[in-house]
Amino acid sequence: MLKKVENAFEKFLFTSRWLLAPFYVGLVVGLALLLVKFSKEVFHLVTVIGTITKSELIISVLTLIDISLIANLLVIITFSAYESFVSKIDVVIDEDKPGWMGKVGFGQLKIKLIGSIVAISSIELLKVFMREGELNPQEVKLKIAMHITFVFSGLLMALMDWLSNKK
Repeated sequence: MLKKVENAFEKFLFTSRWLLAPFYVGLVVGLALLLVKFSKEVFHLVTVIGTITKSELIISVLTLIDISLIANLLVIITFSAYESFVSKIDVVIDEDKPGWMGKVGFGQLKIKLIGSIVAISSIELLKVFMREGELNPQEVKLKIAMHITFVFSGLLMALMDWLSNKK
């Protein structure tokens, strides 16, 4: 009798992983919203290209790169987390399947995440420096401190991952 209760409870716990699926649907909605924002940025850039300065153009392109990095990060997180915590994604193996799909574990996901955050932070910092004559010393100090924190956190995560894999 007790074994039946235990088995039922374990099956219930195992099945509960599907409660994560709506979170991944929400991330896909976030990806779609990023596409809308990206499209608006491209449309705006195309309409003002003849009237903006070189610095404004670079900042606009950096914004597009920033949005693209965040979108890539969402895809990696969605696929990897779904495969790690819910179920394997069974797709036909062909040339369109990303090479990392099915191979990124939780430790690697953390490293990819912090790496992307550092890249995004770098772009945000570069955008601050690209604004001609608009440098706000407080904003610059804050962005530099945040960037250093992200880099340091990334190094610590990579070190912890390396140490745990070494054992």
